[in-house]
Amino acid sequence: MKVLKFGGTSVANPENINKVKSILNNQNNNKIAVVVSAFGGVTDLLLKASRLASEQDVGYTKSIKEIEDRHISAIRELIPVKSQSAALSKVKSELNILETLLEGAFLIGELTPKLSDKIVSYGELLSSFIISEFLRSEGLDVAFKDSRELIKTDNNFGRANVDFKITNANCKEFFSSNKNQITILPGFVAYSKNGDLTTLGRGGSDYTAAIIAAAVDAEILEIWTDVSGMYTANPKLVKQAKCVANISYQEAMELSHFGAKVLYPPTIQPILGKEIPIAIKNTFDPEKPGTLIAKNTNGNGKTVRGISHVGNISLLSLEGPGMIGIPGISKRFFETLSVKNISIVLITQASSEHSICVGIADEDVDLAAEAVNETFEFEISTKKIKPVIVEKDLTIVALVGDNMKSHQGLSGKMFSTLGKNNVNIRAIAQGASERNISAVIKKEDVKKALNSLHETFFEENIKQLNLFVMGVGNVGSKFLQQIRQQKKYLKEELKLNVRVIGISNSRKMAFDESGVSLKDWENTLEQGEPADKEAFYDRIISLNYRNSIFVDNTANAEVSKSYSSYLKNSISVVTCNKIASSSDYAYYKELKQLAKQYNAPYLFETNVGAGLPILDTLKHLIASGDKIRKIQAVLSGSLNFVFNTFDDSTTFHDVVKQAQEQGYTEPDPTIDLSGVDVMRKILILARESGYQLNIDDIENEAFLPKESLETDSNEAFFESLKKYEADFQKLYKDAADSDCKLKYVAQFEDGKAKVGLQQIPKGHDFYNLEGSDNIVLFFTDRYVNQPLIIKGAGAGADVTASGIFADIVRIGNF
Repeated sequence: MKVLKFGGTSVANPENINKVKSILNNQNNNKIAVVVSAFGGVTDLLLKASRLASEQDVGYTKSIKEIEDRHISAIRELIPVKSQSAALSKVKSELNILETLLEGAFLIGELTPKLSDKIVSYGELLSSFIISEFLRSEGLDVAFKDSRELIKTDNNFGRANVDFKITNANCKEFFSSNKNQITILPGFVAYSKNGDLTTLGRGGSDYTAAIIAAAVDAEILEIWTDVSGMYTANPKLVKQAKCVANISYQEAMELSHFGAKVLYPPTIQPILGKEIPIAIKNTFDPEKPGTLIAKNTNGNGKTVRGISHVGNISLLSLEGPGMIGIPGISKRFFETLSVKNISIVLITQASSEHSICVGIADEDVDLAAEAVNETFEFEISTKKIKPVIVEKDLTIVALVGDNMKSHQGLSGKMFSTLGKNNVNIRAIAQGASERNISAVIKKEDVKKALNSLHETFFEENIKQLNLFVMGVGNVGSKFLQQIRQQKKYLKEELKLNVRVIGISNSRKMAFDESGVSLKDWENTLEQGEPADKEAFYDRIISLNYRNSIFVDNTANAEVSKSYSSYLKNSISVVTCNKIASSSDYAYYKELKQLAKQYNAPYLFETNVGAGLPILDTLKHLIASGDKIRKIQAVLSGSLNFVFNTFDDSTTFHDVVKQAQEQGYTEPDPTIDLSGVDVMRKILILARESGYQLNIDDIENEAFLPKESLETDSNEAFFESLKKYEADFQKLYKDAADSDCKLKYVAQFEDGKAKVGLQQIPKGHDFYNLEGSDNIVLFFTDRYVNQPLIIKGAGAGADVTASGIFADIVRIGNF
């Protein structure tokens, strides 16, 4: 004999009930017991009506009307007209009794547990009757049996305790004599031994099915629901979650206890001793294999079998010096909660006996706090114990697996993963069996925590990076193009799944929680909302994604001021914007410290040399114990382009204009030609070498006329260049007459830095530097006479974008 249970979604409407009929038709004449829940949503309507009635709110009548409409319309749609009258009569009679019960609650303004059980039982009683009548009208060999006649309990209304001796005898007697192939039974409901209606707790239909399966020694218990088994995590929160094919009873109990809603936690208890397997199946995809719960499944060697969570948790902490070494404190504490019928989800206690902390449901915490404070009133008044501390709006996340105890480092791996993603852990619990590691976290962090842990333990080391890109002009658009082009390679070769979640320019910003389509990002952005730097930040914080990276492709000073806020929320920052790292030394140092403190890399490789690995090389030199003695460099691709192109056959104005049009200069070309850009770069190199400098400490030998430097617009600047063309031609002629080339050189030595235009003679490393290339010479303790040289393209959207891309990959490998 088989026992099948169909949940509320499986019987939510006539369409779904027809799917149930198809499943029953395919049972190959096996004798089966079918336990059904209330129609989807009906139990909630009954609870709402009960509450409103007890509050003497006439709105309860609307809920009654909705319940009536649901059941009457189901009969009219499922059962042929000629067979409807008896079913309609029965259901209307039951609904009249229900209405009378609710009227009673309304009149007295109270809802007792006993009355509540009577009211909520109507969901299962009505659904099971209608389904049995429908199946009979379809020609199936069906009997209806009221579970209340079989299952006997005590009078603990709301969550009654089963008397298995009487119940097992009743079930065996009935099913041994019943000749029908299919028996329909209502779940959730029972009678006490003195004849009162009781219920088995929310989700008790699973429990009903398990009780019957154990009593009749069923070959299997099938739980039919709206998902294809138990998953490695909640698939509604973790899209990459996978169905677990086989799982042990103990693992299933742990997962169900911590929120795996496909199975009511007590379900396994009645059948565990008899080793009856449980299959979790999908009513809407019955061909899927689902999950089989049985004894001693080895999990294919997997350590962690699932990640689950239970929400709406509060922590209740009792602490104080008066607890140390005093016998009976724990007894009084737990006894107080027990008397108030408060269930404890998690317990942790300091080895010093200075504190006890428990996790309980949010709805119970106020009552619990009041009761515990009352119990320890004397100790609190004498300051031996503090009043209880309550923390609300928390969630428990748990790793579950039978094989976890034989693997070292799982706890460290779990906590490290959460820490890297700025998920603060409020409490930790681990049983001696090591089958479960639980951590209490903020409710708002649950999605990020589950996805981070799932990525660590289940996704073949594929790491998801979530990018928020500000600035999609020349550099930004090239960067998005490169991400799109390399997406497959990143996933297959580097195990990185890179998604762009948000994009912004100076006018618009747009977000897509599943990832912006990089084929059509321009259109997505154009249809977005008005750009707002603060709103962009707020949205990133509210999304609270794991492995979040803020990418700044702007040259905006205000944007650079926001980096500290991102880092404090464990959001990495990648930027080609030089302003932050060349601003006041205190801010630069703060950003570096925040990056360490919050495990959020702050990378700015493109600040010097665009895509050249200048800063990365410098970091490796310092990390290996080398010391920088001198740096000589041509660091401005734009200035190098200008002085490589400018001669007596051109004008300085035209060459600078060409450099701007080809994207070599900053939007404001005075930043390049004044030397400010180069000052920032040599300052960053000096700081990364371990020296404490500010930009005012750098000597700047300007070659531009003062008038050009003081212009207030690009138009005025270019006009001034025309005015001083003769001065620029003289610079060129003086260098040419000396057989030299003009290069704008940055130098750092003996703790001092300077920048300026120099005549470079033949044979010098800078002499043959072409186009917009950059070159850096590092003289160190190891590279004394022959410097370490890095040379290559140092400007342009493509190479700058590739440098940003490289920083993203570095974070992926962090």
